[in-house]
Amino acid sequence: MKAYSQMSKTERQAALAAAEADYEALRELGLSLNIARGKPGREQLDLVSPMMDLLRSDSDYLCDGIDVRNYGNLEGLPACRKLFADLLGVRPEQVFVGGNASLLLMYQVIAAAFLSGVRGEPWSRAEKVRWLCPAPGYDRHFKISESFGMELVTVPMTPEGPDMDLVEELIRDEAVKGMWCVPKFSNPDGIVYSEETVRRIAAMKPAAEDFLLMWDNAYCVHEFATDFIPFPDILSACESVGNGDMVFEFASTSKITFPGAGVSCFACSEKNLARMVKLLTVQIISYDKVNQLRHVRYLKDREGVLALMRKHAGILAPKFACVLGMLEREIAPLGIASWEKPVGGYFISVNVLPGTAMETWRLCRDAGLTLTKAGASYPYGKDPQDSNIRVAPTLPPVGQLEQAMQIFCAAMKLAALRKLAAEAE
Repeated sequence: MKAYSQMSKTERQAALAAAEADYEALRELGLSLNIARGKPGREQLDLVSPMMDLLRSDSDYLCDGIDVRNYGNLEGLPACRKLFADLLGVRPEQVFVGGNASLLLMYQVIAAAFLSGVRGEPWSRAEKVRWLCPAPGYDRHFKISESFGMELVTVPMTPEGPDMDLVEELIRDEAVKGMWCVPKFSNPDGIVYSEETVRRIAAMKPAAEDFLLMWDNAYCVHEFATDFIPFPDILSACESVGNGDMVFEFASTSKITFPGAGVSCFACSEKNLARMVKLLTVQIISYDKVNQLRHVRYLKDREGVLALMRKHAGILAPKFACVLGMLEREIAPLGIASWEKPVGGYFISVNVLPGTAMETWRLCRDAGLTLTKAGASYPYGKDPQDSNIRVAPTLPPVGQLEQAMQIFCAAMKLAALRKLAAEAE
């Protein structure tokens, strides 16, 4: 295979004709495939189905003297708070356990900051609220900020994490009230923040005294191609430099047990926790402690979680190998895309030829392959280079994933060749 940039005009015309024919043959198959969202596959869900059989007798619903079927314990079941504390490396008294969605907890923290104030005056009284968004990043984070009318500010990602030189410059603006972070196996790049980046984030001195660091540690135990990677505790790191109240850390069991019936949490300073409990008491009396207990009984402890995640890894590793292998074989020699090679998390971030991501996405859609829309990994859904596409290999079986990648690779080739042909005219 020859790189497109090294082809003559005649060779490119021949390659374009072949790419058109290959794409049309795939489109005519009438496939319906989906690699848009990071959903666990059926085999992963089956791993944890025995959890549903753990609570059978009346006595099974008692834990630490608490009947989990009743009201109370808004902060969460003590045993579940301890489980999350052990996973995150924090103290149980810093943990609040919620329902199945950490995204909802993130929204509630931001809503509290706007309506009541978490660390100071309500943000609704501010003339302008700006928010830092490392990108490519998680589209649902950006949507939360956008829904409150914030001005989203893009911060480029580097192999070490967010561009901290730029972050440290931007936080001099008092209107900058916070930043999203996915510190381990970032969505979608799969980057693990370096210790230096974590140190600089923890030591930030924003002009806004009520700045919030939203630390979404969604993939804290989600290795699939390496042993468990220990990670610094951001709460302790912030506390050690006088920033203990700056950070809220989030996690969940969505990719450990059941995405639709898991357990989520946030961890923060005890001062912030007391403030949030006061505000949440108005909204809910208690979350689902039956489900919290079910998770504690099944997962048991940190080692139990890591043992389960090794089983998940055995299922996921071949899927990521399938995607990366096809990219190496079909795309790498052509010089039209680059991608990260994550060892954990749920995504692969592919950077296609600038100016062709949306066209690649459209071609995939028309051939029956659903991808997260091109640009979604950037604030307002606008990728300035029109180059990034997120691939989620986890849901389909390997056979379907191979078909999906055939379409994806064919679409990348065709979009690139059409662009190069247009530029040559």
